[in-house]
Amino acid sequence: MCLPAIIPCPQKVAKIMKNYTRILGVLAVALVGVLAMTGCGKKADGTPGVAEKTGAAVDNAAEKTVDAAKSAAEKTKDVAGQAVEKTGEVMEKAGAAVEKTGAGMQE
Repeated sequence: MCLPAIIPCPQKVAKIMKNYTRILGVLAVALVGVLAMTGCGKKADGTPGVAEKTGAAVDNAAEKTVDAAKSAAEKTKDVAGQAVEKTGEVMEKAGAAVEKTGAGMQE
């Protein structure tokens, strides 16, 4: 039993806090929506808004990143190909040395 004038019930406090949390959540979502809508549109004079400029900058950065990744991949392919060629040469030399050693053992 709770005496509301003296000690609030824990159940009532929890219910009130839950309601406040829901209200604050709805207000936060509404605020984000309003800010997004105002930031995305063009200004009255027809120039792009802040969000539009930011989006264009992000797109530009993404394109540069893709180009850099492609360039790095091409360089890696070239280096890998050279490494495979060198490895093949070394293996051929090692094989020749093993054959020479085997021939020397048979004599």
